[in-house]
Amino acid sequence: MKVLFTCGGTAGHVNPAVAVARLFQERHPGCEILFVGADGGMECDLVPREGFEIRTVTITNFQRALSPEGVKHNLVTLRNLAVARGQAGKILDEFPADLVVGTGGYASYPVVREAARRGIPTAVHESNAVPGLTTRRLAKVVDRVMVGFEESRAHYPHPERVVVTGTPVRGDFFRYTRAQAREKLGITDEKPVLLSYWGSLGASVMNGYMVEMLELEQKDGWPFRHIAGAGRSFQTMQTALAEKGVDLTGSGCELREYIYDMPLVMAAADLVLCRAGASTLAELSAIAKPAILVPSPNVTANHQEKNARVLESAGGAELVLESECSGPVLYQHAAGLLRDNGRRDEMVRRLRGLGVPDAGERIYTTLRALMRD
Repeated sequence: MKVLFTCGGTAGHVNPAVAVARLFQERHPGCEILFVGADGGMECDLVPREGFEIRTVTITNFQRALSPEGVKHNLVTLRNLAVARGQAGKILDEFPADLVVGTGGYASYPVVREAARRGIPTAVHESNAVPGLTTRRLAKVVDRVMVGFEESRAHYPHPERVVVTGTPVRGDFFRYTRAQAREKLGITDEKPVLLSYWGSLGASVMNGYMVEMLELEQKDGWPFRHIAGAGRSFQTMQTALAEKGVDLTGSGCELREYIYDMPLVMAAADLVLCRAGASTLAELSAIAKPAILVPSPNVTANHQEKNARVLESAGGAELVLESECSGPVLYQHAAGLLRDNGRRDEMVRRLRGLGVPDAGERIYTTLRALMRD
């Protein structure tokens, strides 16, 4: 059996493909797996780290701006698309796949399209609530469209081809209970725990608000524990806190450069403050963690806000737009929820109805049925 996965652009596109690829390897010893990404994409680093081979095609995105630079960029993209079609054909000649699966990113388009033209069983998985350009185009030719949310079904022209599978979440996120995670982290008091992290898209802006928020927490007598991931702004945040006279020593709050043990820390948390990427929301839903979501405005088609609206509508999260954001606003939202156990319990209940812990298994089952058909 030969299975080809094509994805790229973000870890949110790569991780679901890796999770399902491992299921195929577990269930079918000797199964051959190949990944295809874009030249120079982050997938060229992520996929080999997971132990899989990756090939690439030359592909770039389309820009919506009609400026001279945007028009020039799009002309280059059209030329690259023609090149990528030829590259995709060559890859499929050398790796005659029994199944081709796209999980997002521009590299998926020429590969899945060529596979569909050849009559190879094809499927795409879309983690975001509203499909991007690549998925919208491929939905017209693939055999199955797999989506993360029931609400997503209405966005596709052939609903009979759409299967709601959820988005796969790493098994590590199910390893600890809240009590086990708190014990492992050395948390011995009963203060609620707030976790905040912002990734790389606009993180410096949000980390500035975190400095303001930590200052307010100090003035309020540290009403809760706060574990904050700072990323590349770590030194800047340390300096800003020192200038404001904020000393975290003995407060129970901690500022980390990176949160390497995210599944552990998230399990210990009572509330999460974060962006609204599809993979993040899948994790929150799968383990039922109430959240305050601040979607990044720096993404194509504003898809993070559309993702966040799904959790907000379901009652599992509060939504704060970055344009309305500040340290005091975030502190007010967080303190209000952390003092209201009943509201958080209701959010947990709503999230349990929304999460799909067995998403990887659902995707695998859908793909195997497609291959048999």
